[in-house]
Amino acid sequence: MSLLRVSASGALFAPCCRSLCGGHWSAVAAAAPSARWRACTPVPVPHRSFSAAAGPGSSDSGDGGAGRLRGGRWLRAGAALLASGALLGSGLRRAHLARREGPGEEEALLDRLAGFMAPPVSPLSVLLAAPRDMKTRMEVLILDTQAQVCRALQEADGGAEFIVHSWQREEGGGGISCVLQDGNVFEKAGVNVSVVHGHLSEESIQQMKSRGKSLKTKDGKLPFCAMGVSSVIHPKNPHVPTIHFNYRYFEIEDADGNKQWWFGGGTDLTPTYLNEEDAIHFHKTLKEACDEHGPELYPKFKKWCDEYFVIRHRGERRGLGGIFFDDLDSPSKEEVFQFVQSCTKAIVPCYIPIVNKHRNDSFTPEEKLWQQLRRGRYVEFNLVYDRGTKFGLATPGSRIESILMSLPLTARWEYMHTPPKDSKEAEILEVLRHPKDWVH
Repeated sequence: MSLLRVSASGALFAPCCRSLCGGHWSAVAAAAPSARWRACTPVPVPHRSFSAAAGPGSSDSGDGGAGRLRGGRWLRAGAALLASGALLGSGLRRAHLARREGPGEEEALLDRLAGFMAPPVSPLSVLLAAPRDMKTRMEVLILDTQAQVCRALQEADGGAEFIVHSWQREEGGGGISCVLQDGNVFEKAGVNVSVVHGHLSEESIQQMKSRGKSLKTKDGKLPFCAMGVSSVIHPKNPHVPTIHFNYRYFEIEDADGNKQWWFGGGTDLTPTYLNEEDAIHFHKTLKEACDEHGPELYPKFKKWCDEYFVIRHRGERRGLGGIFFDDLDSPSKEEVFQFVQSCTKAIVPCYIPIVNKHRNDSFTPEEKLWQQLRRGRYVEFNLVYDRGTKFGLATPGSRIESILMSLPLTARWEYMHTPPKDSKEAEILEVLRHPKDWVH
């Protein structure tokens, strides 16, 4: 499928998008109508203390923005056109080349763009003009993460393809949604990127103030820019756990012109049945990523995760935890970004080995039933307590399909269901009610 489409005048249009959890199509320049990006498999892809606040944390563009991820590598034609300036007007091209911030930065960025699931969310000219800006670097990181995770999931599934859909948000920005459904291994796997901007809703402002943010609005408005990658993966086999991850960056400018920024995110595991070896592998992998930036980070963010993903009306955690953090704004923007980058690199190695280990496990109808009941608990948490879901639903113009991508394809609720004492089902409930230390 073509991720660039041509206007009546022959100008190429690319998705210029800004979720957190859909781009309007804007012309970047006139170019030959034969030029296309194509959706193929993407190219692979000292300690200081961190601190954070106390609290944890559109319309479709049509057929031109949707397609499927297929076998093979991404064609490099798009990057070649960009590198030659074919997708930049002659004046813009010359101005950009004169402004670039360092030898090879443009080429390196273009090379990375060729490995993404779709063209970048923000205008290409913006990314190329400021490759060192944090918004550029974070957008490239989340697009890179999306591509690497989708590639690994498709390989593990061995059959299904990702639908790739670029979308727009009328109020500002958009995103790229990648969804695999009814595969060999995965019943539903979604990996979404969003880059949105505009003004926060009053509900979102109050939510942030409740976390201790000092926000000064002007005429009741508060400009913001937010971007993130978010994923939930629901396997078919009840012995393969569900995983969720989300990594995001926020910028706000208040009425006095003061800018605030912070990062948030985490990765957590939700198995249907307890497998201690899997839990240890998962947590150790995350701990190693955290330890690169300070030995205090994993225990702090593991505890935060255990305290955040709680289904309070059930008195149990959603899963076996992992790491979670929000409002992270120290010791420096660069150091927190490097930490977030390490966390994103740990996603595939912490999860895919578990998938491959259990994908062919046999299971009974009773075990499948228990999986459906546990998915019901997953839905309860996401709709009742999850801050990301609430923020998305409260943001004007949000793409509902992307926000609710986290919900399983199937789930079940039974009246007064209680598993037998000393059963495998009761075993996982005990751990969900009393979190364990998996790495010591």
